[in-house]
Amino acid sequence: MIFNLFAPYADEFALFNLVRYITFRSGAACLTAFVFSLVLGPSVIRWLRARQNGGQPIRADGPERHLIEKRGTPTMGGVLILASMVLATVLWADLRNGFIWATLLVTVGYGLLGFADDFLKVTKRNTRGVPGRHKLVAQAAIGLAAAVWMYLLLPGPLADKLAVPIFKDVLIPLGLAFPLFAMLVMMGASNAVNLTDGLDGLAIVPAMIAAGVFGLIAYLVGRVDYANYLQLHYVPGSGELAVFLSALLGAGLGFLWFNAPPAAVFMGDTGSLSLGGALGAVAVATKHEIVLAIVGGLFVVETLSVVIQVVWFKRTGRRVFLMAPLHHHFEKKGWPEPTIVIRFWIIAMVLALIGLSTLKIR
Repeated sequence: MIFNLFAPYADEFALFNLVRYITFRSGAACLTAFVFSLVLGPSVIRWLRARQNGGQPIRADGPERHLIEKRGTPTMGGVLILASMVLATVLWADLRNGFIWATLLVTVGYGLLGFADDFLKVTKRNTRGVPGRHKLVAQAAIGLAAAVWMYLLLPGPLADKLAVPIFKDVLIPLGLAFPLFAMLVMMGASNAVNLTDGLDGLAIVPAMIAAGVFGLIAYLVGRVDYANYLQLHYVPGSGELAVFLSALLGAGLGFLWFNAPPAAVFMGDTGSLSLGGALGAVAVATKHEIVLAIVGGLFVVETLSVVIQVVWFKRTGRRVFLMAPLHHHFEKKGWPEPTIVIRFWIIAMVLALIGLSTLKIR
């Protein structure tokens, strides 16, 4: 909004020239979302606590200490992330950019689905929420709509192809299957972050790390000079997503202020589904879907631990892990929660560096 209002007058007023720079607006979006989160946080948490009798329902089959330590903590804190992120994006992004709106469609759509899931959990006082089949159908519909939109926005030579990192000239043609593939990327990322969200601060920091990495990727592939220098696939208009991801980063920092152990609020599915969907959408728009699997490798491992546990148990009646997702396995082994969270953060940072290295290795 600010860009659209003031950029036309940049030649007449030197100060307005700042809004032409994506770097400036990205920094402003990050700071704006962070301040919004800090200011709105206490009121949002009081509002949630007043309307949730007993806070988030705790799994009876989960780690025993959760029934004591986490009981009564309100959930749906993702509304704080969503509100701050969307407000900052609308303020600082170029609202003529289709990638911004397609990404917001996924982020807000998945966030509303998560909100419905959280609402059912706290009102019915159980951990089931929206039936899994209904949730997947809704995710697929939103993801497919955004995927088709992005397909139309992407440049012709890249629109239906999958880029392979490291190999600069390798593009795998997917044809009409591309929207379905893109939809699965968004759904997979969304559910992977959701599965990781089980300990205080565990999901939000890796999500912010991934947002930082993809903010840089979006900026680079959105500039023809940098894209050519690094031999990346140039995607016109994708640089604007750096503003969106900076807003996500700032909103996440503000939320972490209240989610740091011991958490005053949980993000719930409202936050985890929307954050994962946002990362998936940006990966599709920037043609770095495979890199997302590297940068978000922690989310991938957490998801695989659940898949392995379920499949192996159905086949043999035995468990591979003491409990899935993986972070609960380490809880069962007696690791303190802060130890698990910080070590997982470290792993997320290492994976982010590996993902970034693919930009230079060609």
